[in-house]
Amino acid sequence: MSLTPWNAFVEVCRTGSIRAAAEATGFTQPGLSRQVAALEREVGVRLLHRGSRGVTPTAAGAALLPHARLVVNEVRRGREAARTATERPETILLGAVPSATAALVPRAIGKLRETGGPDVTIVSRITPELGPMVVGRELDAAVVTDAPPGLPRDPELRATHLGDDEVVVIAAPGHPLAGTDRIGIERLADETWIEDNAGSEVMLRRLAARARFEPRISTMADDLLAKTGMVAAGLGVALVPDLLVPSLRADLTVLHLKRPTYRGIYLISRTDRTDLGPLVDVLGVG
Repeated sequence: MSLTPWNAFVEVCRTGSIRAAAEATGFTQPGLSRQVAALEREVGVRLLHRGSRGVTPTAAGAALLPHARLVVNEVRRGREAARTATERPETILLGAVPSATAALVPRAIGKLRETGGPDVTIVSRITPELGPMVVGRELDAAVVTDAPPGLPRDPELRATHLGDDEVVVIAAPGHPLAGTDRIGIERLADETWIEDNAGSEVMLRRLAARARFEPRISTMADDLLAKTGMVAAGLGVALVPDLLVPSLRADLTVLHLKRPTYRGIYLISRTDRTDLGPLVDVLGVG
């Protein structure tokens, strides 16, 4: 089906006049009328009502109009995208877990810019939300972790291992163990622990079980920013990923564990994407 009849129909509905629509599109009035008639034959119903007050869509025309606008606008956008494709690289829509947006992803974007690579737009979500967004083509790719509940499992997804991230403990300034090289987590058995999500809590409980104590957990934080704020206020200690450390506020102390746990960092993308090699190259962890 030619686009011209669709555009003619949209213009007539926009202007309410065959004459005005003809002027806007460069057709003669008879020529424009023929284009609309061609669309009516193709669709099989009458689309316009010609009255003393101008031209208005019939009930069928009103139902078709939003779809016709979508067709015309999408073709226009497609043409613009094709024209600009050779002028600049396509923007990548990249999802990332919050800790990766602190330093890892911004550093990677900077490296891409230095090499003339594509622009990147970041969308911050947790791993369980990012998988469906990549499958649904809302995102081109996403930086996720295998921390509980684990990596998204979908046959349409490919996971590329970027590296492993140590989990550390943060505490308020002046904590008695500040400055210690590495500590056993059992030395924190009497602390109150601040948690912000179920996955982090699972890792904490595993570490504590290994050291044979039950952690006292206060789930007062909704996200990493609130979690670090609670710790800085002296309300407890918390597990955080090492990826977050470069962006931590200055009034926090980082404690490294003798027997730490790690989480894998991965780039997930649809299996039909084969053009993300440059992104993988600049996202190395470690």
